[in-house]
Amino acid sequence: MYRLMITEDDRGIAEAIAKQAEVWGLEAHITNDLRNVMTEFAGFRPHIVLLDIALPFYNGYHWCQAIRKVSKVPIIFISSASDNMNIVMAMNMGADDFIAKPFDQSVLTAKIQALLRRAYDFSEGMTLLENKGAFLDTGDGTLIYKGEKILLSKNEYRILQCLMENKGRTVSREKLMERLWKTEVFIDENTLSVNVNRLRKKLDAAGLENFITTKFGVGYIVEQE
Repeated sequence: MYRLMITEDDRGIAEAIAKQAEVWGLEAHITNDLRNVMTEFAGFRPHIVLLDIALPFYNGYHWCQAIRKVSKVPIIFISSASDNMNIVMAMNMGADDFIAKPFDQSVLTAKIQALLRRAYDFSEGMTLLENKGAFLDTGDGTLIYKGEKILLSKNEYRILQCLMENKGRTVSREKLMERLWKTEVFIDENTLSVNVNRLRKKLDAAGLENFITTKFGVGYIVEQE
């Protein structure tokens, strides 16, 4: 089931779109916290996003740019500000389509389905893990923080992926070594410690201080925000 994220401050419009989307077999999520759209984006992992331009706190262009820094997910702007300047700006920010309010629900649904077909007929879509503003794309193995990519070795990536998949829970050293053993000949306690320390230095240098916490005698944890 494809997931649709609706970022619209008019609750009536958002709920009407969500209801129609569910009729067509989509899982819909209405953004609740318009200050922290990216946190909900990462948690819901949508296959497509609907964005209004006139939003409180930060406008739709801001969030479109933020999404584009970490994802190629299709984005459709829905707005009553449908003059040529806004349409051109939306496309330049990375949007895939623009539909003016008021709109026919069947037209919107057709546009959503067309974009989903083009984007996902030949791909598996996106898996994005997020914590404290850092985004780990498990599709291409990149970590992005504040728009900057942080280069990781294969082992560093696997360690971080395992910790972020279990954020808020302590992961034992044994489980981490087990994850690394899947592709490496041999990983011992010493090698794991070296890799974790290197990963921490990279995270610290990028501004993600104390991202990984040691639970002495147990393992490591990525604390939730």
